[in-house]
Parts: sequence; structure tokens; C-alpha cells
Amino acid sequence: MPIHVAVLTHSGGAHLDAYLTALAASSEVGSVSIADPGGSTFAAAQKTLGAKLKKTGKDYAALLRETKPVMALVTAEAVLAPAIIDTALEQGCHVYAEKPACVRAKDFEALVLKAEAKHLHLMLAFANRLKPEVREARRLVGEGRFGKLYGVEIHLVADPTRLKNPSYRNAWFGQKARAGGGHLTWLGIHWLDLAMFVTGTEVEAVAGFSGNVGGQPMDVEDSNAAALRFSNGMFGTLTSGYYLDRGYHQHFKLWGEKGWLEMNQQSDVVLKWYSTAEPKVSGVQTYTPPKEPSGYTPFVHACARACAGLQDPPVTGREGLRVLDAIYAFYEASKSGQTKSVKRG
Repeated sequence: MPIHVAVLTHSGGAHLDAYLTALAASSEVGSVSIADPGGSTFAAAQKTLGAKLKKTGKDYAALLRETKPVMALVTAEAVLAPAIIDTALEQGCHVYAEKPACVRAKDFEALVLKAEAKHLHLMLAFANRLKPEVREARRLVGEGRFGKLYGVEIHLVADPTRLKNPSYRNAWFGQKARAGGGHLTWLGIHWLDLAMFVTGTEVEAVAGFSGNVGGQPMDVEDSNAAALRFSNGMFGTLTSGYYLDRGYHQHFKLWGEKGWLEMNQQSDVVLKWYSTAEPKVSGVQTYTPPKEPSGYTPFVHACARACAGLQDPPVTGREGLRVLDAIYAFYEASKSGQTKSVKRG
């Protein structure tokens, strides 16, 4: 039976258009309500959702009490998100939350503990997990095609155009007290999650540098160079920054005792690998992902199905916490100049 979803947001809620489109398209979502203290998002919700939109309101708790949704979709600036998520959990809702959903990992940890105590899902918006090439890479690693894992390179570079826009710098994304961080908490976070997801490991120690290399007048970082040690003994590096004139450079490389794997979003061959564990196959192998819906729609659909009890969640609260723990430990390491251990949730 299709579920009711409450969208809890405000005028600065990120990716709201994409989320409304996903909710409108999902067959597992029967109806939607939206709460926004300023009311500025109601017109867009009505236009996108049409007859699926059942109610609007300006008070989060009141709307949750009145509509009793199964899932709350929270997209709010990071410093405000924990209180909103907590309100939804208190009302017995599963929660889908736009990342990073906090400015301190310990604030998200408290939410994970509450969600677990209430047997509720708490899912960060790590939509890349459902990309076919990511699922295939995870399968290959899980089957032992590369043996013991040695090293990983994570690389996500975007353009700094947004940083030159005063309206962006004045928004919550451009202020550390409201966003928690810059490029790493907003974009690099996705591929750091994939490194753990694909390899089935966790980051246990971090070191490196984080700062504003481009010099735009803002206090969030535009550049990160991280060294990582994983729970299986594997080492890794992460480059996360705003360097290009436009577009993205994204790749993930993994090396092990029996071969290597590479995902490259800018290549004609999105996924390729070499494995000596397959004696009947020689040379580099490739995988061409099927043309499936992309973006947030498949992930929102999967989260709605999980909340309806039809499948496991695509990400757990504790998995999200481990990524956030690694990121905020890295910020501390960069500030202190010392390697930091990552709390193991």
C-alpha cells in the first residue's frame, strides 16, 4: 500500500525540486504533505505533486501529528536539520535526510541512537549507491576478485563558479557554522561513502589538509587532500575540491593483491577492472551500465519501499554516521596537523 510522506523543509532546502519530482514519480508514495515555516515552497510543491499534495503547513510537529506520515523527507540547512529530524523520529517517522544533516557528527549520532531505539530507518541521501556500476563494483569486490585490498584513490573535483556568487556565499552552503564544512560535506561525502560501500570497510584514521585555496571570501573549504587508513588495513587518498572551470572530474580506483578496479564518470568506459583471480579471462574487463533512471528518483523510491517494509534501506543510519565521523575527524586532523582516529560506531 502506498505510503504518506511528509516533506520538512524551508526556503534553503537543497535539491527540493528533485525530491518533489521523485515523490511524484514513485509508485510507493501515495500522498505527500509539506511543512515550511516560510511557506515559500508550497507553490512549487503543488505544481509538481498535483493531486498527491494533501496538506501544507508551517509547523513541522503539527503537520506530522495531523498527517501521520510513514516517512519524513528532511531537506534543510545542516545546522537546523538535527532538530527537525529529531521531531520526525519523535513522531514515529522513518527519515530520509539531505546530507550532511548536521554540523557535528555527535549530533547525528544522537539521532542514529534514537532511530535504532525506535526501530526506524534514518537514511542520508547517498543516491550514488544505487548506480548500476557501483552495485557491480561492490559485487566484484565482495566476490574476492581482487583479493586482499591494498589501496584506494577517491577523486571528486567540481567547478568553483558557485563560490564566486555572493548569493551562494551568503547562503548556508557558504558558512561553516551553518553547513559544517564545504566541498567535502557537500560533494566529496558521496565518494567517501562509496569507498566504504564498495569495499565493505570503514575509515579508522585520517590526516591531511583542508582549506580555502581559491581565496573566495567565505569560511568553508574549497580544497581537501586527505590520507585515509581503513579498517581492513587498506590505505587511501581523497582529493575533494572546486578546481574546474565547469563540470566534474570523478573517479574511484582500487588496487588489491589480485588486480584493480576503476570507476570513472568522465570515461566512455564507466567501469573496468583486471583480475588474476579469473584465470579463464585475460586482460581488462569492462561493464556498460544499463540506461536506468538516474539522480535522486531511484534512491527516493528505494527509501520509500524500505519505509513500506518492502526492502532493506539503501543506507542505514550507522553507515551514514561512519561517513560523517570520518569527515569531521578529518577536519580536526587538518586543523591540528595530527592524524586523528575515527570513532567506530
